[in-house]
Amino acid sequence: MPRVIDRDDVQRLMDHGAQLIDVLPKKEYAESHLPGAINIPLQSLNDKTVAQLRKDSSVILYCYDYQ
Repeated sequence: MPRVIDRDDVQRLMDHGAQLIDVLPKKEYAESHLPGAINIPLQSLNDKTVAQLRKDSSVILYCYDYQ
């Protein structure tokens, strides 16, 4: 079930093996991303791209929107 979390929640979840997915375009991801993040651009999210994720841990989707 999706929910909004804060920085402390992200750290706690990652300490327990959560996967951090940055959905920014590849160029923006290359310029700056959170440590440990995997890049799957939002336009690429589909059954095939998410198949690479572990099914036994939480998934955190992250996107910086400056607008």
